[in-house]
Amino acid sequence: MKNEPIQHYNGYAVQPSAHRLPDGSFSSNLLLERTDSEHGNRRYRFYSLDYFMNEEQALQHSTRWARDWVDTRVRPCYEL
Repeated sequence: MKNEPIQHYNGYAVQPSAHRLPDGSFSSNLLLERTDSEHGNRRYRFYSLDYFMNEEQALQHSTRWARDWVDTRVRPCYEL
């Protein structure tokens, strides 16, 4: 199925994808990769985040889900 171009968000490369299932629905999937050298290379794969009737909805969901996931883990750095 279609993979969206890699986007970058708060130190992560975000690659949403959708997979067509036998019933015609689409599974929303995601690959996140940490891109800053301070934390090393880390990959996170998420499969079947949710299911949708069309591919575009599945891809949009993966992108939104990625931003929410990153936002709950990225802590602001404050100077003292």
